[in-house]
Formats: sequence, C-alpha cells, structure tokens
Amino acid sequence: MKKLKYIYLFSTLSSLVLSCSSSSSEPTTEPTTPVAITPSSALLIFPDDDTECNEGVIDANNDSRSTVTFEWLSAENTDSYEIKLKNLDTGSITTSTSTTNEKDISINRGTPYEWYVISLANGTSTTATSETWSFYNQGKGIQNYAPFPAIALTPQRGSTITNTETVTLQWSASDVDNDIASYEILFGTNETPENSLGDTTETTIQVTIAAGNIYYWKVITTDSYNNSSNSELFEFRVE
Repeated sequence: MKKLKYIYLFSTLSSLVLSCSSSSSEPTTEPTTPVAITPSSALLIFPDDDTECNEGVIDANNDSRSTVTFEWLSAENTDSYEIKLKNLDTGSITTSTSTTNEKDISINRGTPYEWYVISLANGTSTTATSETWSFYNQGKGIQNYAPFPAIALTPQRGSTITNTETVTLQWSASDVDNDIASYEILFGTNETPENSLGDTTETTIQVTIAAGNIYYWKVITTDSYNNSSNSELFEFRVE
C-alpha cells in the first residue's frame, strides 16, 4: 500500500515539474513600436517654372482674380500636402492643404507668384520640400510682364564670410518675355541700402567690404519695356 502511495506522489510531482518547465520555456514577445516612414519630395507639374499661367478660370464675382489648379506628382510615403504660395509683389505667403496631388487656389491676376509643396506623413514630424517655382498669373490685357525678382546666389542670405577686402555678389533672374535689359544693385551697411552701384547687364558685381560689418543688398531688375522688379533684401556678415 505504501508503495502505491509513493508511486502516486512521484507521478504528481513529476507532472507539476513538467508543467512549470513547459510554462517557463515559452518565449515572451515584446510589443513592437511602429516605425514612421519619411515622406518624399513632391515633383511640381503646374504652373510651370518661369512661365505665364493662362489656364486659370476667372472668378465670377471678381475679375481681378482667377482660380488656378496647382498640380504635382504624388510623393511616396505621404498622407497630405501643404502648398506654400508667395505673392512676389507683396511678400505675403498663404498655405493651402490637400490630400491629393492637386489643389484649386484663387489668386490675383497679373501678379507674380512663387510656390512649393511640403509632403507630410502621419506619425512623424519629418517633412520633405519640393523645388520652388515661379510664375506669372495672366492679367487683363497685359502684353509684357515685369521680370521676376532676382534671387541671391552668393553670398547666401544670412551667411558669414571670412575677412577679405572684396566679395563678388552673384544673383539669378528670369523673365517670362525673356527681355531683361539691366540690373541695378543697392549695397551698403544700412538695413535699407540706398547706395547704388550703377547698372549692369551681368549677374555678378564685385564690392569692397571690411571685417566686423553686416552688409545688405538688393537687385532691381528692368526689362526692355522699362518694367522693373525689386528683389528681397539680402544680407551677409564679414568676420
């Protein structure tokens, strides 16, 4: 009788040991954190760069404005887009949003604009920005458009250069009519430079500088019809 009792007790203990061993050997699975994928830059399609946009629909209640469909190629890993539109006459910037690769926006006629698209993705604060394009929205009876405002190439805005006696200012400019005639450069240490360096047909000019100063400059672009545009104010520091 005792022998049977011992066999039963041994069998019970063995089952408990096997049960505990089996339970402890099961692998534990750690919860995984989703990985956010970085969005890609959009490729712009329309309005095309450095051109006149003549496909807008004139607004029924205001013939000084027209609605233009902005288009771009869909970007990878992107859930939505921000369309940044800058009025180059006033400098004001507006933001529109879209979940597709186009957006209808009402804008002023006979006005130069600059635009780009920011790609956004859910779950991440990382964004991607497209190239920046410029265009003129067709106006009422306009036969010739003023040049687009010039863009500084070197020194880049806000940059710092080492002490040197001279530096070459370089800029780029474009015109729908391709009839730029000259550039006037305003340059100096005042935040509103009034010192004119004269007119030039080149897109570079050499200036004299000194260490310890911040220099400001802007470009006035004039075409063959005497239409002109003023660039934004550019600045750089000399150490």
